Amino acid sequence: MNSIVKDLMVPISDYATISEGATLLEAVIALENAKAGLTNKDCPHWVVLILNNEEKVVGKLSQINVLIALETRNEEMKNIEQISRFGFSAKYITTLREDAYLKRESFDKLYTDPEVMNMRVEDFMKVIAANDFIDENTSVATAAHQMSARKRLSMLVTSEEEVIGVLRLSDVFTAVINTVKTQSTAPALKG
Repeated sequence: MNSIVKDLMVPISDYATISEGATLLEAVIALENAKAGLTNKDCPHWVVLILNNEEKVVGKLSQINVLIALETRNEEMKNIEQISRFGFSAKYITTLREDAYLKRESFDKLYTDPEVMNMRVEDFMKVIAANDFIDENTSVATAAHQMSARKRLSMLVTSEEEVIGVLRLSDVFTAVINTVKTQSTAPALKG
């Protein structure tokens, strides 16, 4: 596996981006627009990159960030999160959450509520940290190690401090598995 990160990354121009101050609805639309031109063979992007006024990436908005934002938006869910910190069992906390959901409006109304759709992305995005970056010339083997050690689903690829793309775990994993298959001597793995 002699590839480098630059060989596997998705260029930043192919990624969904929105500006700080954008709403959840705008983020969802950006994700849908990014998926529109993909073929069945292409893996969709499940992250929206958040840009500041200088067009620098300052955050990422993933599916889990959106779901967490939706979960914690009301007072009852915030109270349940507070209670969970006092050592109550996971089963008890899950029961509280389920009871709270049963009291809520329908699924459609919950996730299309204007209050939810107008939440600002910076209120629930993952802020970019120093260990979210990887240089374009890093080997894929090193990238695989960094992603597993840091538990990252994606990393921002840089060239001289400039973000030029996104390295996705799915692409790194595919490269690793392809190497395993081609280098393996076991006949069952070849083919």
